[in-house]
Amino acid sequence: MMTAAGILLAVACFWNAFLTGAVMMFIGFFMLRLFGQGSLTLIPNTLVPQWFIGKRGRALSVMAIGGFASSALLPPLNTWMIDMFGWRTTWTTWGISLLVVFVPLAFIFVRNQPKDIGEVPDGTPKRAVQDGEEHLNVEINEKSWTLKEAMNTRAFWMILFCVSVPALVNTGVTFHLVSIAEGKGLSDSVAALVLSMMALIGFPVTFLVGYLVDRVSVHYVLAIRFVGHIAILLILLQVNSWTMAMLYGVVWGVVNGFERIVLSIVWPNYFGREHLGSIKGVAQTVMVLGSAFGPLPFGLFYDWFGGYQEILWVMILLPLLAAIFSLLSPKPNYETHFSSAK
Repeated sequence: MMTAAGILLAVACFWNAFLTGAVMMFIGFFMLRLFGQGSLTLIPNTLVPQWFIGKRGRALSVMAIGGFASSALLPPLNTWMIDMFGWRTTWTTWGISLLVVFVPLAFIFVRNQPKDIGEVPDGTPKRAVQDGEEHLNVEINEKSWTLKEAMNTRAFWMILFCVSVPALVNTGVTFHLVSIAEGKGLSDSVAALVLSMMALIGFPVTFLVGYLVDRVSVHYVLAIRFVGHIAILLILLQVNSWTMAMLYGVVWGVVNGFERIVLSIVWPNYFGREHLGSIKGVAQTVMVLGSAFGPLPFGLFYDWFGGYQEILWVMILLPLLAAIFSLLSPKPNYETHFSSAK
């Protein structure tokens, strides 16, 4: 799947290199979201939990390095390439890079599960967890739920709402960040610096969170993440200077570091690994839909009120609800759930 998605993403890049109108652009960006943000976000976030159980949080922290590095480095690199060679050549370069570098690496080295090559999760013996790891929060012999079984639990629907909130709110803020900055008397370069600050601060935070979720119930960590989300929206409402903008970027980075780990680890920790693809597929669909519709209310409120203060106050309600839902959604017990259902 990773090899196929890489090839199709390369095709999308080549397609965008030959854009001649709005219809081609619509198709091109649809393919980018489908094979890039959709497929190549879902696949690694499903793959890594197959290989790690007790060390899952730390493994996801390492995986997050790529996301933060790309957020910090690729926008200025793309800008430089477009200025030097043009946008068509830039698209073509990324398409060739995917085919020459990413696709062969995925085909040669990626394997679906440890048992496919005679290994076990975490590289630890099946008989027990190694000394010093007894206090880990995740059981080695975890129970796997089917998608249908998971959908019969209250936790599934509450967590599904929770994972949609960052996609919707963060995408809305990010798409309108330059306009928000200008409305507060700040330049677009300050908005760009905020995004870089977010990536740089979030990177080390993921390692702390990865260690934390291996030892603390994930729904508590998820609730902390949404309390932080409320805080960053309150700070954004008060931003009126370069200093406040940087503070916003720092706190946003901390919250984003929590987000990268807890939103990925909650599904395998709650519902196991065997049917993780179908379960995360539903979650990823909801997240992509949230990111697609997120900018719309910000634009509407800007047209109606001439600014973003009102929509930011409305958006605070979403992480507030998500924090409550997180606390009300501990990990479901398979045996208890189905014995009570009978």
